[in-house]
Amino acid sequence: MYQIKGKERIFVYTGPDGSGRKTIAKMTATAFDMEAVISYTTRSPRHYEKNGEDYHFVSEETFKQMEAEQVFLESVEIDGFHYGIREQDVAEAFKNHNLVYLTLNPEGAEKLKSLYGEKVTRIFVYADRDTVIKRHREREDTEDVINRHLSHYDETMNYKSSCEHAFENFDSPQVAYQVSELIETYLDRNLTVTDY
Repeated sequence: MYQIKGKERIFVYTGPDGSGRKTIAKMTATAFDMEAVISYTTRSPRHYEKNGEDYHFVSEETFKQMEAEQVFLESVEIDGFHYGIREQDVAEAFKNHNLVYLTLNPEGAEKLKSLYGEKVTRIFVYADRDTVIKRHREREDTEDVINRHLSHYDETMNYKSSCEHAFENFDSPQVAYQVSELIETYLDRNLTVTDY
């Protein structure tokens, strides 16, 4: 398992699908030169998703092969689809950055937390059910996808109290600013006081 060193830290964005986790994560990352670690999945890309940017989309066969080779730090199965984080990707991300982030479901967030303890900070981003449905429709998700995600909504919301921080995403730029302020508190800026 990759050993997290010194000032290295992982921020995990979790919460209900459609709450804007990825949007907040990306907006915040630019301010801190944070590197994204992209998960692997066996599900098909949605029309607005890009391979290598949202997920690494792989076949069931490829995923099973990767599992057999024990390349994943953690993997979970949700609704018949597999998701996994490749250990090598985490190691690579930390080569040039002290801070990395992932967008994960609660199962993945919990596994990473159990692996790395206080080196992992979970940021729970959520919106009420109606807002989530509205956002799904705006990005033209199928009713099937919307219903599948909503079937997990309550269970996912229950994970909020387990996370270190929670933000209701009513306005993405505003929330990204609040999350940035939060991340700032985790950074040791090594400010030195000089005597004149």
